[in-house]
Amino acid sequence: MMFPTIRIAKVPFTLTCLLSACLSIGCTSNLANTIRNSSEVSNDRHTLEQLAQEVAAESPDNSTGITNSPRQNTAQLQVSSETAGQKSDNSEVAQPTTIIPTESSAPASDRIQLETAPDETLIPKFDESAASFQNDDTLIRGQSPVTNADFVELSNPSKVLRLDDQVQLTQIQTPNNELGPNDNSVVPFLDPNASMNTIPFDVYVEEGRTGRFMFGVGVNSDAGVTGQIVIDERNFDYSAVPENWDDFIEGRAFRGGGQGFRLEAMPGEFWERYMLQYSNPYFRDTKVSFNTSAFMYDRIYRDWDEKRAGGRLGFGYRLNPDLSVNLGLRLERIKVTDPSITGVADLDNALGHNDLIGLKVGLSHDTRDTPFLATEGYFFNANFEQILGDYIYPRGGLEYRKYYLIRERADGTGRHVFSWRLQYDITGEDTPLYDHYFAGGYTTMRGFEFRGASPEENGVRVGGHQRFIGTLQYLFPFTADDMLKGVVFTDFGTVERDYNIDPDNFRVVVGAGLRISMPFMSQAPFALDFGFPIHHADTDDKQVFSFYLGFSRG
Repeated sequence: MMFPTIRIAKVPFTLTCLLSACLSIGCTSNLANTIRNSSEVSNDRHTLEQLAQEVAAESPDNSTGITNSPRQNTAQLQVSSETAGQKSDNSEVAQPTTIIPTESSAPASDRIQLETAPDETLIPKFDESAASFQNDDTLIRGQSPVTNADFVELSNPSKVLRLDDQVQLTQIQTPNNELGPNDNSVVPFLDPNASMNTIPFDVYVEEGRTGRFMFGVGVNSDAGVTGQIVIDERNFDYSAVPENWDDFIEGRAFRGGGQGFRLEAMPGEFWERYMLQYSNPYFRDTKVSFNTSAFMYDRIYRDWDEKRAGGRLGFGYRLNPDLSVNLGLRLERIKVTDPSITGVADLDNALGHNDLIGLKVGLSHDTRDTPFLATEGYFFNANFEQILGDYIYPRGGLEYRKYYLIRERADGTGRHVFSWRLQYDITGEDTPLYDHYFAGGYTTMRGFEFRGASPEENGVRVGGHQRFIGTLQYLFPFTADDMLKGVVFTDFGTVERDYNIDPDNFRVVVGAGLRISMPFMSQAPFALDFGFPIHHADTDDKQVFSFYLGFSRG
């Protein structure tokens, strides 16, 4: 029993001796005598000011690695590292190496530039083979909000989200550019194009509602009562042929290509139209748009009935977000029947079937904040069309609309808008009756019946070869919710059979009206206008009240 007791008693004494020996070795070592070792103890955590002081303290000692540089005196910190794959008992981790300028008379205002050489093995790489799209289709469209840059190439959708790298680099590399929030003695080096500063990420989007089925009914002073049935899809894909009924049920059939499809039926009392339309805003993944349509049109005019059937084909190209050019082709067969009277040359010559081929080119510049009920911006359109077929003649037109925002509330509602419009159209001498120009009605000149402000021959509205119309209008709110608005306006213009303007035929109308917005009933507001002609031709048919009312659900 005595020997175990002695051994247990010697354990505290032995531990005390070992601890004293370790403390004596630590006190006599030179572990904290150098800057490098002290930084190892503190895990290399230094502020820029401490680093500069340590570099200045080491500058008299050439043993740390002094180099002569012809450039401005700077301290460059170059960091190199060993790969993590090397594992050995004798391996060492490379520490940061400090390179100090030789001249000790450097001014205190000199900057310290930090340059790093990152380990290439640590730079993340993007595996482009993993980014595969079905059918190699460009699913991200080039509708970039960046207006001061070139259009996004559809083959590289990532350019949609990009910064102006050149401007950033210029700002960063400017010597006098103070970027540091507290200390501008250090200019960081940042290259937005470097791989180290590029972070790959996945974007997941959920598609909203793109298809609509609408039905409605409308009545207006120009066309009477009309109905409307519309099937509209804004993400159509003609190549997505369904393989089973599940594709129809889950909405995959004929969808996903970013194309447009519209099927429309508009039967009415005096006017009806049936149309099938297809459009592609990025034809074959380019900045060229494409649209085509087939239609049937029937209109009962006061002096004859007119039916049209045919198709249209068009291409467009956007020079910038507001400016575009377009090229179009139309093929029509026109049938004029049921004349109200015979003996009028223009009407007699147009009776029967007439074939028409039209080649049209146009230029459009649109800066309006919205195409419907605009409050700011302007719209300009110029077009020329050459008609071939049973009749050969040219046509052309100019239109300009300007909108001024006069005042508004702090929240953007209650807008007062002044607008004006000028439109001029002209056609060749051989133009048949069905392509003449007319005026009168709520879309052209209020205060007159539909086509009531047009030339007349033996009681037949034959229209003219040139038309000039204009409008001045001021719109203002009546209620705080903008549901009820008022307008005061002046419509003016004329339609001439020849190419001279007769002052006696110049029409001027003044009036006022209401705009009633009911979004739950129709996207377009109800329009009620009262127009009073103060100058007109003797043969004009006046109509004080003109209106448009519509209801649609979808």
